[in-house]
Amino acid sequence: MHEDANGDGQRDDATASGSGVDQEFPSLERELTVFLRRARASSGEMARAVHPDLESSAYGLLFRLEECGRQRATELAAYIGVGKATMSRQLRALEDLGLVAREPDPADGRAWLVHLTDEGRVRFSAVREARRARYVRQLGGWDPREVAELARLLHQLNVGIEK
Repeated sequence: MHEDANGDGQRDDATASGSGVDQEFPSLERELTVFLRRARASSGEMARAVHPDLESSAYGLLFRLEECGRQRATELAAYIGVGKATMSRQLRALEDLGLVAREPDPADGRAWLVHLTDEGRVRFSAVREARRARYVRQLGGWDPREVAELARLLHQLNVGIEK
């Protein structure tokens, strides 16, 4: 953020229309567009590596379940940012592929918890390890502090978008 003359970090309209914002945001948009296009393609490749019939959008569900364990479908939908109908369809497809299973929620008999099956965990872990190895190769020339800073900034962006 650019600070104004008072140093309070607030911008007025004159500052916002200045050259910094005019240059920063188009550059940000361009780089995010390229990054997201490549990420979508990569997500598709990783999904197919888990299972040839897996939709790329479902890969993130496997990631979340591996990271956080059993979750309700409503929690997954809120985290991913999709509706209940979309989440139900994706979970049904993952169940049909044998990658996830549902069990009754002991805290609420009306609800279900979704979790990775053993097969789902094995397949996902293998693909995740291969992806991490690729990141290490691609970013091996970076200073570890730069990698940490990139992770911090991406986290900050994700939190900001979530709000």
